[in-house]
Formats: sequence, C-alpha cells, structure tokens
Amino acid sequence: MFITLLLVTFGVSVATCVVVTRLFSKSIKTILSRIVTDDLAGAWQRYLKFAIYVVGISGGVRVWDLEKYITPRAPDAEMLVLNSGRWVLEVYRTIIGTLQSVAWMLLVFFLIALVAYVIVRGREAKQAPPPSPSVGDTGSASL
Repeated sequence: MFITLLLVTFGVSVATCVVVTRLFSKSIKTILSRIVTDDLAGAWQRYLKFAIYVVGISGGVRVWDLEKYITPRAPDAEMLVLNSGRWVLEVYRTIIGTLQSVAWMLLVFFLIALVAYVIVRGREAKQAPPPSPSVGDTGSASL
C-alpha cells in the first residue's frame, strides 16, 4: 500500500507541475525574451521548466512524511493505517506542497527578472540618443 501511495503522490505532483508550467509558460517566455536574446531565452525557458518540475516534485512528494506508514513512531506504538481519509489528506498535502514549492521558486524568478528588467531599461535609456526637435518647431504653441 505504501508503494501505491508513493506512486500516486508522485503522479499528482507531476500533474500539478504540468498545469503550473502550462499556466506560466507564456509569461516566462515573454519575460526572458525581453531580458536576454531570443536564442538564450529558449534555453533558459527550458531550464526553468525543468526547475519547476524538480522543485515541485521534491516539495510535493514528501518521502520523510510518508515513512510514518511503514515505521511506527514509537517502539510500542502501532503503525498508521492508510484508510480513505488519509489518502485524501496525503493527496491534498501533495498538491499544496507542490504548489507552495513552485510558487516560491517562481516568486524568486520574477523578483530577479524584475531587477534585470530595470537594469536593461536603464541601459537602453542611457544608450538612446535624446529626441531632436522636429523641423519648424519653435517650441511655442500656435494659435
């Protein structure tokens, strides 16, 4: 029963990561293409998707928490039984753990991307020539 629980939590965690990756894929691609060149943006996007899966699965499948179903907490205590209530609770914990881990990772990414965006905009503003007045413009309004 423990192996089944482990496989189910792994599958639920992977499915949650797939949904999150699809939800944020366009935003990540847009942000990365603005900060770095297009060929680098594709590579970084693939890396970030991989990171979402790694962080999400490691946060959702908590093996150290699942050990309570195979080893008793105390030498004289009984092991916990996997009934339907505990299954629902473990699946819920898996979803929440996955989302929480991925949310923290994406928050850090978006904060770093925001700082990078401000730096890129600052460099673009310094490199852009000042706008020249148009021909015939005297700077005063005509009546």
